[in-house]
Amino acid sequence: MGHLCGFSDTASVVRSGGRDPDDTTTIPPRRCRTRPVGERVFRLTALLSLLCLAVGAVAQPYPAKPVRIVIPFPPGGGTDSIVRAFSTRFAEVLGQSLVLDNRSGANGNVGTELVAKSPPDGYTLLKNGSGTLAINPSLYSRLPYDPLRDFAPIGLSVLQPHVLTVHPSIPVRSVADLVRLAKSQPGKLNFASSGNGSLAHLGGELFKAAATIDVVHVPYKGAAPALVDLLGGQVHMVFASSPAVMPHVKSKRLRALAVTTNKRIAVMPEVPTVIESGLTDFVLIGWYGLLAPAGTPASIVNRLSADLAKTLRFADVRERLNGLGLEIESSTPEEFGRFMAAEIEKYAKVVRSANIRID
Repeated sequence: MGHLCGFSDTASVVRSGGRDPDDTTTIPPRRCRTRPVGERVFRLTALLSLLCLAVGAVAQPYPAKPVRIVIPFPPGGGTDSIVRAFSTRFAEVLGQSLVLDNRSGANGNVGTELVAKSPPDGYTLLKNGSGTLAINPSLYSRLPYDPLRDFAPIGLSVLQPHVLTVHPSIPVRSVADLVRLAKSQPGKLNFASSGNGSLAHLGGELFKAAATIDVVHVPYKGAAPALVDLLGGQVHMVFASSPAVMPHVKSKRLRALAVTTNKRIAVMPEVPTVIESGLTDFVLIGWYGLLAPAGTPASIVNRLSADLAKTLRFADVRERLNGLGLEIESSTPEEFGRFMAAEIEKYAKVVRSANIRID
């Protein structure tokens, strides 16, 4: 279809219903055999028609064509799953088709840069989260985008709680027990992460600083291998997303000590927060939001923000997102902008303190 030209091979279309306005057919003009005067009239008429079409196109309310949402990670990943959980309803609310375009690479930087440099017309949006937008600015000496300067925040959509989880062989049943054990054996305990600079890594560093303990970081190439070694007892603990550890906690193959949100979460109501457990102000949350290129008209940003918030109120959308272990959180563009700035500052301090670099 015409509107897919120039998109990646992994782009897909979510329709809002009805005929796609970009599905047009171009008929080549036939040679005109009119007299010179008739030809001039014909050309004048054609020009006036084109002007009318141009005026009509300008007058069309947003959105007048499909909207592309760039997902800077591969299909099937966490960000991709979140978008697909609400995209059908979002298309309905917008009254326009959505094109979901996976542009992975460079830890989310490739797709993020693409949107930063796209026209600010509301037709190319970014679905991204804390790793790329709040942590990467401190990890990389050079980024091809600035999260605060190059984007217009539209709104938050979900929060992803993390869980401080240990192998059952570790003789602790609370955060206080873990802190006491770590202080009695400096440098003996370790924590796994999905890689240097990941949210799990920064969570471990935040925990070390808050509890004033010495535990060793063990980085892995992804969350899955880290969890495999935790299940096997090769590492002692991890800060992992609630969906990843929930099945293993329920089967008692792992023990959840605390959740990292500022309040208990619905899928694990029996597990206290780290704050409840004595470490004041400890919050570690993955988050995902929707953004547009900087310079996008405020009227479009506000329209998208209102439509996103409306989408997140649908019962079926809430059920799908909660089923992924996510907490739904909507916001205004201004609230999202302030939140993102605070998150960037927060993780910059952690990265500097722990001297973390990945480039």
